[in-house]
Amino acid sequence: MNPGLVLYVRSRSLPLALAALAATAVAAVWAAGAQDAFLDPARRTPVIVLAPLAVAAVIGASLHSDSAELDRTAVRPWWPRRLAHLLTLTVLASALLPPAVAGHAETFGAPAMIRNTLGCVGVTALAAVVVGARLSWLPALAYVSAVCLVSSGARGRAATVWAWPVQPGPQPGAWAAALAAFALGTVLYALRGARPERPGG
Repeated sequence: MNPGLVLYVRSRSLPLALAALAATAVAAVWAAGAQDAFLDPARRTPVIVLAPLAVAAVIGASLHSDSAELDRTAVRPWWPRRLAHLLTLTVLASALLPPAVAGHAETFGAPAMIRNTLGCVGVTALAAVVVGARLSWLPALAYVSAVCLVSSGARGRAATVWAWPVQPGPQPGAWAAALAAFALGTVLYALRGARPERPGG
């Protein structure tokens, strides 16, 4: 195996991130079963909100580098590695989580889980660029929590955009917002990387 690739994998703690993604998928399956979601698909809402937040936090933590100075002085550009890193973990998370909510695609099934995974990862990647990888989970948590608190009575096309984490099924507005967040976060992270953090900070 390429020594540079091995160093990259170790510096980002990717084996630990993969284990955490698998554990989150197992927890999502258990939580969906515990909610008796087969009786009422709306009971899946906490799962399609919290599981993507959890995997986004895991992916965000993996964006941290202990060798930011070395990364910046490398001969080869880092953006392809950063892009592959983020896309690989996102695709894996998007494949692992939907089985927890299989069926009911028009309500809170696999499409909603995949959409929320993409959106939460996008917000987290953008936050890694702005505030650093260690705190990258915080803006996504704050936004999704705020949406959950204020969106219960929201109606109309605009609500499907700003309240995308709690929208059922393949809502076009919700998908547009989540994909926009994912595209923006992915491009900025690939080009700039996570914000450098002071040692011990």
